[in-house]
This record gives sequence, C-alpha cells and structure tokens, in this order.
Amino acid sequence: MKIAESIYRSPLGWIMSIFARFIAKIHQPFMVYGYRDPKTDVFRKWTRMSSSAIIMNKKNLMIEDHVWVWHYSILDATEGLIIEEGVQIGAWVGIFTHGSESAIRLLGRHFVHVPNEERIGYTRGSIRIGAYTFIGAGSTILPSVNIGKGCIIGAGTLIADDVPDYSIVTGIPGKIKGSTIDLDVKFIKKIDCSLNYYDSIALNEVLDKYNKINT
Repeated sequence: MKIAESIYRSPLGWIMSIFARFIAKIHQPFMVYGYRDPKTDVFRKWTRMSSSAIIMNKKNLMIEDHVWVWHYSILDATEGLIIEEGVQIGAWVGIFTHGSESAIRLLGRHFVHVPNEERIGYTRGSIRIGAYTFIGAGSTILPSVNIGKGCIIGAGTLIADDVPDYSIVTGIPGKIKGSTIDLDVKFIKKIDCSLNYYDSIALNEVLDKYNKINT
C-alpha cells in the first residue's frame, strides 16, 4: 500500500491514476436488459436489473416483466418474493424476507449451529409488491409485507406493514400521505393518458374524480 501511494505521489502518478480510473470504469454497475424468472423459467425481455443488484435465494423470487431494479439494491427472496409487472425499485433499496434480530440473543453462540428453519425468534415472511408500484431509493421493506399496486414508496421510507393499492407512503416508519389516484388526476387534466394507463380499474377511479371536479 505504501509503495502504491509513493508511486501516486511521484511523477508517474498520473499514469497510475488513469489506470485506476479505467479499472473503476469497467467495474461500474450497469443495467442488464432481460431476466429469466426462476419460478416460471420465462424470459422477461423488458425487465432491467443492475449488475450490482444482489438476489438472495433466487429460486424463491418471482418477477414479472417491465420491472426495473437499480444499483446496489438487495432482493432477499429467502421466504418468497413476488415482484409484479412494471415495478420500479430505486438504488440502495433493501427488501428482506427474513431476519435474525431476536434469534441472535436467544441462541447466542449456538446461533451458527442451528439450521435456519429451526432458529427460535427468527423472523420469516414473504413479500409481494403490486404492479406498477415505485419503490424510492434507500427504502427498506421488512418481512411479511404486502404492498399494493400503483403505489409510491418515497425515498428512504421504512415499510413494516401492508400498504393498500394506490397509496403514497413516506417516512420512518412509513405513513400513508396520499393517493396516486389523486395525483394522477392532475396529470389527466393536462393530457389524456388513457391509452397507456397501467390499470383499467384505477383509470376509472381517476376519470370519476376528474369528472366530479369538472362538474
């Protein structure tokens, strides 16, 4: 380390700097287009996932098409993880279906000798994320959570409880702050999105609210 540092400080330092930047460049995360769903063995050609995303227990992950998973996110599918169509997951998101927060105290040094499925106090629970829900960067989703469709989970939010369809949730812990139906009404006022809107039932709710506002 001292030798490398001394070279950096020498007249040859610029060469090492260029070389280091080149190595860093080729190791930067990038988006991988297409993903084979291990549950169904179907290739999701419109799904895009960062090369830096970590998947735990891939065999228990079911992921639909048009999903986006950005850099440095963790998808823990140990107890089952379903990501429905069109979900977007920001960077540094942690989605966890298991945890040892109580088991480590109850089992102490014996913890490592007990099979995963037999550990007392171990948290286990599958997660489902509904279609076209957005998970903001830095958010954390804890075990046994069901997030509905068409939701917005704000950046840095902690999700420990179920989230109804069309919810806008922010904070630690996450609290419902509004509805994406109300938000989408504002966009519908400006431009007709009906041909591309993700969900016909949700669209009817949007249009009903829009019509009530304009009558």
